[in-house]
Amino acid sequence: MGRNARKRRSSMTTKVIAASAALTLGGGGLIWANFYASAHESNNNGWSQNQTKAAAAQVATISCPDVGQKLTNVPQNARQGVATELANLDKQITEAYARLASTRQAQAGDSGFVQNAIVGPLKEKRAATIDRIRIDIQRVGGQFNTTLSQLAACTTQNAAPQTNAGGGQQQNGGQQNNGGQQQNGGQQNGGQQNNGGQQNGGQQQGNGGQGGNGPVAADFVDITKVQGNAQLGVGQNGLAANGNSGSRGTFTSKCGTNANKNHNTDNVIVAPGVANGAHHLHDYVGNQSNDAFASDQELAAAQSTCQNQGDKSSYFWPVLRLQNGTQDFDQNADGGGKEGNVGQILQASQAQIKFVGNKKGNVVAMPTALRIITGDAKAFVNGNANANVNWSCTGFENKVQLHDKYPICPQGSQVVRTTNFQSCWDGQNIDSANHRTHVAFAAADGSCANGFKAIPQLQVRLVYNVPAPKLQNGTVVNPYAVDTFPENLHKPITDHNDFINFFSQNTMNQMVNCINTGKKCQ
Repeated sequence: MGRNARKRRSSMTTKVIAASAALTLGGGGLIWANFYASAHESNNNGWSQNQTKAAAAQVATISCPDVGQKLTNVPQNARQGVATELANLDKQITEAYARLASTRQAQAGDSGFVQNAIVGPLKEKRAATIDRIRIDIQRVGGQFNTTLSQLAACTTQNAAPQTNAGGGQQQNGGQQNNGGQQQNGGQQNGGQQNNGGQQNGGQQQGNGGQGGNGPVAADFVDITKVQGNAQLGVGQNGLAANGNSGSRGTFTSKCGTNANKNHNTDNVIVAPGVANGAHHLHDYVGNQSNDAFASDQELAAAQSTCQNQGDKSSYFWPVLRLQNGTQDFDQNADGGGKEGNVGQILQASQAQIKFVGNKKGNVVAMPTALRIITGDAKAFVNGNANANVNWSCTGFENKVQLHDKYPICPQGSQVVRTTNFQSCWDGQNIDSANHRTHVAFAAADGSCANGFKAIPQLQVRLVYNVPAPKLQNGTVVNPYAVDTFPENLHKPITDHNDFINFFSQNTMNQMVNCINTGKKCQ
């Protein structure tokens, strides 16, 4: 089940290999903001806005179909090449955003500029890349769905005023169906803003955030004013309870809060061998060797921050930042400030990692090197099909779980991010071509469809001490936000979480036994 070893980069300098275009903070970042700014206004990154009110009608963002999610049948021998080409598609979008941000004066004078100089060439590049994916697949005898070639074209979206639809929370409390998607439907409002994005020391002059690419005021809600929406029967910490039957035990792994600041902008699951494949910064706890070039053999032999050294698993998620004007260590790095991910990186005060059982029956052991991605880092562009997000505050978790809003917590309450991972496995594969179809969510009664097997469900709860943002005259002062791809504008719906299983067999067997016999172990 393991992967072949890949060549590891030799120095820290390769951490910033240009897997994305260098955005002048940011290519994506400045795209959405600053459309309504006055002529010759300049933001904190020196971008000159030679614009007029006519700029309000200019293109705000570019939305491209996610080719990777449509690739459900890629031969194993073609997956590395396909992953590289998918990373190229992300790079092309990043470059298009940079071009969009740097040509506002030309756009104001030519209504066809965006289509002719940006979107049209982007389509041609994407078409060539998709064709290379076809070649990679067919070269090893695989079948390529020719309709994927239609995904080369991207669409544009104009800036428009945003309305804040109250709390904006999805009304199902995060219940998942057994196909690996959430039945949530709480689509956000498109995220457009009606002000400029200039920012000074963390206080916005408009709705653009510290980097000019969000979040906006409408991305936040005072949790004390939100009607309770958490599901009945949720357990401690607002996560789904096991119920009164089935396998009711738990296994907790204490792996710290990334106090040693292990970060990178890679994603070895989605973009193996590609530096900055994530285009945003991750926190890592547990396994300490996870980067784009790590092989399964290297991960299995790595050091771990987990107290139980039988757990060398890798747990990683996008960092949370406070946009207070601070420039952190990656201000001038790819995946950081160059791509609109700016502000003070926050360390969680708590990171709770727990595995629970199945409502219907016993669970089976996870295979070594099983990879699970939950949530969608591109949900703002892709839609909510794979979104899996829960935001709340301590003291409110059993009452309110938000999905497309960041909570503003009352004094003495902390921000909480929680994630329930998929808990049904196909019984054969440690990964799949689109990194989703080999696992699925259990049905409400705990059953797994399509012959899948119940495995321990990973639940991650992250708690942060975050100064409460303030909403003032349609803007948000000192907001916080997760790191995102530039085009996803730091929307809360894009939060996600990643896991690679490297429990020793003995420890995994102990976990399964604890869960199936109703014990609480760690």
